[in-house]
Amino acid sequence: MTSKTGAQKPSFWTKLAYGFGSVAYGTKDAGLKFFLLLFYAQVIGMDARLVSFAILIALVFDAISDPIVGYWSDNFRSKWGRRHPFMYAAAIPVAVSYYFIWTPPAGWSEQALFWYVVSLTIIIRTFITVYETPSTALAPELTDDYDERSSILSFRYFFGWFGGNAMSVIAFVLIFPAFATAVITNGQFNPDAYALYGLIGSGVIFMAILVSAAGTHSYIPQLRGAPPKRDMTLKMIFGEIYRTIAGRSFFALFAASLLAFSASGVSAGLVFYFTTYFWGFSPEQIGAVTFGVFLSAFIGGALAPIVTRTIGKKRGALIVGLIAFVGAPLPIFLRLIDVLPENGTPEIFWIVLITQTIDVGLIICYQILAASMMADLVEQGEASTGKRSEGLFFAAATFMRKFGEGFGIVLAGFILTFVGVASGAQQGELSEATIWNLGAVYVPVVLGLYLAVVAIVSLYDIDRAKHEATLKELATRAD
Repeated sequence: MTSKTGAQKPSFWTKLAYGFGSVAYGTKDAGLKFFLLLFYAQVIGMDARLVSFAILIALVFDAISDPIVGYWSDNFRSKWGRRHPFMYAAAIPVAVSYYFIWTPPAGWSEQALFWYVVSLTIIIRTFITVYETPSTALAPELTDDYDERSSILSFRYFFGWFGGNAMSVIAFVLIFPAFATAVITNGQFNPDAYALYGLIGSGVIFMAILVSAAGTHSYIPQLRGAPPKRDMTLKMIFGEIYRTIAGRSFFALFAASLLAFSASGVSAGLVFYFTTYFWGFSPEQIGAVTFGVFLSAFIGGALAPIVTRTIGKKRGALIVGLIAFVGAPLPIFLRLIDVLPENGTPEIFWIVLITQTIDVGLIICYQILAASMMADLVEQGEASTGKRSEGLFFAAATFMRKFGEGFGIVLAGFILTFVGVASGAQQGELSEATIWNLGAVYVPVVLGLYLAVVAIVSLYDIDRAKHEATLKELATRAD
């Protein structure tokens, strides 16, 4: 790589180091999305609404911390550049707080546990922002090439999904079976299993952050420096933030992503409810279905650059997104109208495994395309304001992902209460009517959110030609 313009293509090893850092976010994400609600509501016995409300409070803090961290990292000065000090600083706080959320104190009241979840969720989400926003913001600095951005972000999303999914597979294939007892026949409902899950996850998070930060450390001299120092008031800072992100394409992508991640959060919050109660799978079968997401990560990671090169990011996002979004609730809808084989048959297991693997792969492809579309907004913002604000744009991306998925999990908690899923209920203890109602409420909620995404993202108006024209304009200004 020759200069600070990002014009050259980053090496494979740079992409690998950059992408591997997302294992930390993926591990955190899998735990808080897939297991947290089930753990505290069904294993610990808290009211699902309280768990959801705790998550909602943490989201309010996210709304404040995300733009602040993004702006701060854009303007930070150190011998290690703008981004890396944040990455290194977050490693220990994220790992430690992640471990403790899976080991709540015994004998505490429900109210005390509520504040325990609130406090640790805020700490985890705040420090994952301190890491993830500056780390992800390296993408537009590594390259300004329209196609190459989809390639480098494919590494990021591949490792994010791969890392998070690996923890889920480890839980269902190794941890939960090992903690099955004569009293708790399904180890998924044994609280001791989650202590080990949290310990392994915290170690993975710590390792991923340090490996990625160290792996991209030598690249620091080639990254862009902070702008000149200025005396700024809080009002001026937020005014500058608004001017940077104001624009039709940003708000279209922002709103669409919030809805898409909200739908993803609902699905994630309920996925193990569906595999456990709705489909009646064993922990080993759930582990096998979860294992299929590894293949999904390969599908999405390989498909996104191809789609970008052939039909462009926006058109690709619309086509791939529509197929994926309609397909997401389809197996559950088909079960509701009694056209699928009965539970307990090999056929139903393979149908769910295959359809989910393909659909998640398409959703990953859509997410990569949307992230690459966000990266292309950096130059649009620079053309409007004269400043590079990668951190700010990717703070918005981090916020969209965390808030959307967090809100989706909150919504999932209220869905569980609405349809009558009792706290502490184990497999086989829900009535057929409750299980049917769970599917009947889930399908229209998720489908409605996803179809709104397709309508809104169509308003995004940056394509290859417009992006390249903006690069030429910026190059002319620099001469």
